[in-house]
Amino acid sequence: MKRTLFTGSLLAFAMSFASAETPSGTLLVTNKGDRSLSLIDPSTNKQIAVIPEDGVTGHELAASPDGKLAYVPIYGDAGVGKVGSDGQLMRVIDLEKKAIVGTVDFGTGVRPHCPVYCKATGLLYVTTENNKTVSIIDPATLKIVGTIPTEQEQSHMLAITKDGKRGYTANVGPGTVSVLDLEAKKVVKIIPISKMTQRISLSQDDKLAFTADQFDPSIVVIDTATNEVKNRIVLPDIGYGTATTPDGKSLVVALININEVAIVDLATMKVTATVKVPKAPQEVLIRPDGAVAYVSCDASAQVAVIDLKEPKVVTLIDAGKTADGLAWAKGK
Repeated sequence: MKRTLFTGSLLAFAMSFASAETPSGTLLVTNKGDRSLSLIDPSTNKQIAVIPEDGVTGHELAASPDGKLAYVPIYGDAGVGKVGSDGQLMRVIDLEKKAIVGTVDFGTGVRPHCPVYCKATGLLYVTTENNKTVSIIDPATLKIVGTIPTEQEQSHMLAITKDGKRGYTANVGPGTVSVLDLEAKKVVKIIPISKMTQRISLSQDDKLAFTADQFDPSIVVIDTATNEVKNRIVLPDIGYGTATTPDGKSLVVALININEVAIVDLATMKVTATVKVPKAPQEVLIRPDGAVAYVSCDASAQVAVIDLKEPKVVTLIDAGKTADGLAWAKGK
């Protein structure tokens, strides 16, 4: 297995790397500690604006398909399953105006967390943990138009198939995954994973779901045709956020405890390389062109930019305190 090291001498390489063709768009980062949203120019890897979220703490976010809006649920001031405040709002932020232009009020403290904008349905789906549901929001009216039960506590993260028919929630404390029929608004199956699980993502063809076992250093792979555990990908340490590359060949995994990122070959289901990053890597976002992975590192208030061809860290982007959720807003 190839291992690459993060070093402080990245400047020259980063400048040449940034000069290469970069897709038009903006990298968005939620900063839990600052209660803010960072806007980052991917061509310069510089923060260009910071927008207050006007709430306790937003962990995750989604961008509208046209790249004009960001949706930031205000979760509260505690970690999942921990004692603390229960957020009940979601902020809608205009990225051009750099201001909050709307709010969704869930009516009670539901700890709204992971939003997913589904292009197939034109709807926004948000995990609402305390109600053991996923709430459905019409982005045009900002009205809650339905709910889907997950039948599990701490339904923290959500992934949705491209056709908008199936959803998958990682239920942290129970260590399960709920399979949801989004059209019928019901649970199809609850899949036992481990003592505790975190995060979830789908393969590019939606045939596999990936979630991280928090007691065993592995990624659990679910066959979405059968909704059964297919196999496990052995990791160097406990995994966290994951994302697949656009070509469908690789899975990028944050290794939160050892401050590394693993690259997994999905043909062999084996780790082929690891890259050292700053402390506490959280979320992974692959740029639309597949050239780089952005990894939020909350203890350093930075986002690591990893060249996936090498692979290696090419630069570090300064964001806000305890940077976490990532999204890509499409450019003009």
